[in-house]
Amino acid sequence: MKRSISPTIFKDEVFEQAFAKAELARLNATDLESYENSLKVYRDLKNVIDTAFDDGKLEGKIEGKLEGKMEIARTAKQMGLAVAAIVQLTGLSEEEIANV
Repeated sequence: MKRSISPTIFKDEVFEQAFAKAELARLNATDLESYENSLKVYRDLKNVIDTAFDDGKLEGKIEGKLEGKMEIARTAKQMGLAVAAIVQLTGLSEEEIANV
């Protein structure tokens, strides 16, 4: 959408939003429908990206916690702690501790 040039006095964001709404009000039905469809596609894509980002952050946190537990288990094994104590300390299984 082509933006009209507004006087310098109207460069405040409130005025910019008002001018943008006025331009939308001038659109014919076909152009308005096209604009609304493109806005819907944009919002859908943004939501997909935001959701994927949030899911990735959660997955990263889970992986980080597991890596931390594995490091604690590794250190505890080097200190000679019993496997049962390491299980209680980390919440890892005996098999997971055996593989660190």
